[in-house]
Amino acid sequence: MININYTGRQINISPELRKYCEKRVKSIGKLINSHAEVDVVLSVEKYRHKAEINISAKGFTLNAAEETQDMISSLGLAFDNIDRQVKKEKDKMRQRQRRKKKKPESFPSESDFEREGPRIIKDEDYLLKPMSVDEAALLFDSKKKNVFVFKNIDTQKWAVLYKRKDKNFGLIELE
Repeated sequence: MININYTGRQINISPELRKYCEKRVKSIGKLINSHAEVDVVLSVEKYRHKAEINISAKGFTLNAAEETQDMISSLGLAFDNIDRQVKKEKDKMRQRQRRKKKKPESFPSESDFEREGPRIIKDEDYLLKPMSVDEAALLFDSKKKNVFVFKNIDTQKWAVLYKRKDKNFGLIELE
């Protein structure tokens, strides 16, 4: 239900103006779909005819004011402006509802992470180029890792260099 309040400043509001306002408010009322309060303020100052429209509805308030040399054209422009604002507000509300309905992307649940035993994390910290054990030890120490895989230049076999608990390096050569 829409209530329309008319206020005339320096003008008597004619039945034609009331009818025109009611027709335009009825078309806007179809877009609002809720209880609204509409204030139409018409004023005349010399040759300027000013129409001001304020709509208060659930969730938003819209205002428009237009000034021309004819009252009907001022009302028409003001209602066109209000019509655009109502459509914009309705679109905003629609977007908010879509965001509410959209579920957040599913994150892996804790049960996915809680497997028995340790997790396996892929690490590609090895060099394909052959190198000596001393060269590998220098590279290994600079990378601050616990394990380093490389191809031994002397034996042409894969070797694993690791840090021991006594702060020394251990070397495993694969056969």
